[in-house]
Amino acid sequence: MQNTINRENSAQLFEEAKQYFPGGVNSPVRAFKSVSGPPLFIKEGNGCIFIDEDDNSYVDFCCSWGPLILGHNNARVREFVIDTVKKGTSFGTPTKLGNQLGKLILDNHRYVEKIRFVSSGTEAVMSALRLARGVTGKNKVIKFEGCYHGHVDSLLVKAGSGLATFGVSTSAGIPAPFAQETLVLPLDDKEALSKALEQHGKDTACVIIEPIPANNGLLIQDKEYLQFLRDECTKHDVLLIFDEVISGFRIGFEGAAGYYNIQPDIITFGKIIGGGMPVGAYGGSKEIMSHIAPDGPVYQAGTLSANPVAMAAGYAAMQQLLLPNFYENLNNTTQLFAKVIQDYAEKQEWEITVPSIGSIFWLNFSKERITRADQIDSTGMEKFKVLHHELLQRGIYLGPSGYEVGFISAAHDNNSLAKALQAMQESLEIVFG
Repeated sequence: MQNTINRENSAQLFEEAKQYFPGGVNSPVRAFKSVSGPPLFIKEGNGCIFIDEDDNSYVDFCCSWGPLILGHNNARVREFVIDTVKKGTSFGTPTKLGNQLGKLILDNHRYVEKIRFVSSGTEAVMSALRLARGVTGKNKVIKFEGCYHGHVDSLLVKAGSGLATFGVSTSAGIPAPFAQETLVLPLDDKEALSKALEQHGKDTACVIIEPIPANNGLLIQDKEYLQFLRDECTKHDVLLIFDEVISGFRIGFEGAAGYYNIQPDIITFGKIIGGGMPVGAYGGSKEIMSHIAPDGPVYQAGTLSANPVAMAAGYAAMQQLLLPNFYENLNNTTQLFAKVIQDYAEKQEWEITVPSIGSIFWLNFSKERITRADQIDSTGMEKFKVLHHELLQRGIYLGPSGYEVGFISAAHDNNSLAKALQAMQESLEIVFG
């Protein structure tokens, strides 16, 4: 049953925020530019539900853009953070908590031998690029259209006019020479990759990819393609970086590397390892990581890196991910959720599919399998705008962009999922009606 939600308080807070912050927000997508109405100002969350400043409750499928794999306000995380904060928030020194979280990750992740904590996914990627350049002595980077790696200057680029043309900046403030250090290729195109490495391999430090691209739709790649990428990098002495800020510890504890059984040279992490606190990390073999200061000549530092509050939240969260059947149950729940929507859409003959992997899903307004960004029909974003509005009226929250994915957490119970499925069916009726 549809309810008309009141967003008056959120609207007033947004107008006030515009006086303080560019566009009224501290991250662009939060401004609701791709959907309707003012952004929601959230004051409280518990489990799979959060509540806005107008006291509207929503089943949340954004989960803070991925970190909250246990849901909002997880009791074990909350209590451990409170106990830690009582002792101090930051010391600028090593702490036992950093050791504990580092050991937990390395003991349960075959593809990483040493790790360095930072404060965000963007910082992790920036540091990984510097490390790759320091290890190889080469400067160029290859990335893929449709993969987002944070707002690092040399990666905030789009493809040039041809294969031999390096990247073009997609943001003001990035000098052209920075963008021109990066070659942008289409995903799922072996020939383009081979040609690029043949022409530029001798100058290329690394290839970076989201092995499960989830920032511009859910562009699930075949294992064969990712293995080809691994083999080509090895052939041309180019390091392979898996950006697992989203997929790391989300698909399984070993992320996409474990899912596909492919060993990258460097992996970047974020989101889930902070248990809801700001965090990032990058890791690799002992040999590669030995190039980082103070062991080696590649400098990277951070005042709040591995601060005890973030380490406490991450440690309390990650312990729970290792419980028996955690991922099996979560991933099965997500597959069933996506299948119910998919089956209903097929019965109605609607132009929509619901690709999913692990506990990630996406609403794709096409019946075609999408593996590249240029295959996404932008007209589907208008349908998403209607869908987003109708779902809000029914107490369901998706990230405010049709290019963003949805996440299911361990806190999403049967009742909440049933409510969401009913709301999804009703809303899609309006979208396609």
